[in-house]
Amino acid sequence: MITVNPLDVDGIMFTAIRVELPKTNLLMITNEIGYIMCGALDVDLLSEELKDRKIIAARAVGVRTIDDLLSAPLEKITEASKEYGWEVGMVGKEALKRIS
Repeated sequence: MITVNPLDVDGIMFTAIRVELPKTNLLMITNEIGYIMCGALDVDLLSEELKDRKIIAARAVGVRTIDDLLSAPLEKITEASKEYGWEVGMVGKEALKRIS
């Protein structure tokens, strides 16, 4: 099952996406600028192979819910994300507010 819901983060609207898969879930929170995602995101691919696209993205590991994704520290970010002040260790919610 795929669930797509609007998500209010301190008055800023995002889209929360949950894809239920066998034994795991894919979790994403996105807007028109960038996104954060669960550990399934291949940040190295985005930063290296797709560098010219300047994708704003980050991953957090060990998350099971959208709320976990909001409160988890970012484990890895794309190079392009640094333009928005994203840093490894930053909480997901704070990173999202920087791309509003």
